[in-house]
Parts: sequence; structure tokens; C-alpha cells
Amino acid sequence: MNETILVVDDDPGVLNLLEFILLRKGYTVLTERGAQRALKLIDREKADLFILDVMMPGMSGFELCERLRAQSETALTPIILLSGLSDHESIEHGYAVGANEYMTKMTSHVQLVSKVEQLLRESRERLGKAC
Repeated sequence: MNETILVVDDDPGVLNLLEFILLRKGYTVLTERGAQRALKLIDREKADLFILDVMMPGMSGFELCERLRAQSETALTPIILLSGLSDHESIEHGYAVGANEYMTKMTSHVQLVSKVEQLLRESRERLGKAC
């Protein structure tokens, strides 16, 4: 497998938990505390999937998602927005800025891992068909 997932969240507890869960599933995990720092990391490291918190100081996950979609290198990389916001407007906005999936932080770890696996599988299939 050895696919790389970048998790961006301003809460170190969330970063540590997601890193632990994803490492146990065999993924390489990069973490970053904030969107600006994540953009610098993305310039140096390739990720196969992004998990972005929505509410972060400076630049929101919505804005980061838009930026990733605008860059040719990351335009097709799967993105999961993971947020404490569960209102209809936030969810719609998440999909409008290009997220593949919008999940609340109340989502079970099993559901999150399942969605990660699904999006990575679809991405591999899409890349395989493109070659």
C-alpha cells in the first residue's frame, strides 16, 4: 500500500489520533498544524490524499481545499474535509470548493478509514485507466 496521507488540523490531539489510526492501517502519515504550513509541506512532499480540518486560524480548510484544487499537482488528489461543523450550508460549501467527502468529527474511525480506503482505491483506478 504505502500511500501517503496528509492530515491538516490546528488541534494536536486530533492530529495525533488520526496519525495513530492511519499508521495502524499501513499508511504513511504526514501531519501539519495549519493551512499555510501545509502548503509549504505540499511543495516538498507528495500526498495521495488530504484530510483537512475546516476551522483553522488564518486559512480555513475550505480555502485550503480551493487552493489545492487550483494547483495542477493536487487538482485530482482526493480531499476529505473533517469538521465540527455539521450544518447544511457548511457541508454544501465543502463540496462546492472541491472536497470529495465532507465528514463531521463525530464520524467513527471505522467510517473515516473506510472512506479513505474508498477514495484511494478510486484514485488508483482513475490513474491506472489514465496510463
